[in-house]
Amino acid sequence: MTDIRPWDRRALQITETLVDQVDPGRLDVPSPCTGWTLRRLLAHMIGQNHGFAAAADGELTDRAAWADRDFGDDPSAAFRASSARVVAAFAREGVLDGRFWLPEVRGGQMFPARTAIGFHFVDYVVHGWDVAASIGVPAPFDDDLLAAVLPYAEEVPDGDNRRRPGASFQPALAIADGRPLDRILAMLGRSPAWPA
Repeated sequence: MTDIRPWDRRALQITETLVDQVDPGRLDVPSPCTGWTLRRLLAHMIGQNHGFAAAADGELTDRAAWADRDFGDDPSAAFRASSARVVAAFAREGVLDGRFWLPEVRGGQMFPARTAIGFHFVDYVVHGWDVAASIGVPAPFDDDLLAAVLPYAEEVPDGDNRRRPGASFQPALAIADGRPLDRILAMLGRSPAWPA
């Protein structure tokens, strides 16, 4: 089975370059995440990195590890620190043989590490695009990275969980065959033409 951790690291690195471009004075602009400002999106992304890192370290009960994180006026530093934390946790010896507790997925279940890291990979491609769209810049994900994330995006359930308030992903949108990123975004409820 392919080790997707290098792909996940690349997605995080690209997302870091996008977060670096965020103007701290414009954190209250809307994001493609329904009802979320850019500030809320970034707080969620930072919290998720810490949550996935805790899961990789064996956390089994503490939902607080997954909470959105306040970052003051420096989203770049906070996001980079959270990225470093999750990359180190995923790189730990034997982590791929374990299981992760993901309290926000399917009502809180245990998942094989490879599957859980795949979920993280999807999150940081889509949320990286969310940041890029919020600030009006392109999301520079390469086609090979998008080809690697596509099978994991296809595995994200498209059910009632996407209709809950605050859901990270909305119901899938119909889209004609197009660029790989557009297809991934549409299957996870994002309009590639957002905010149109």
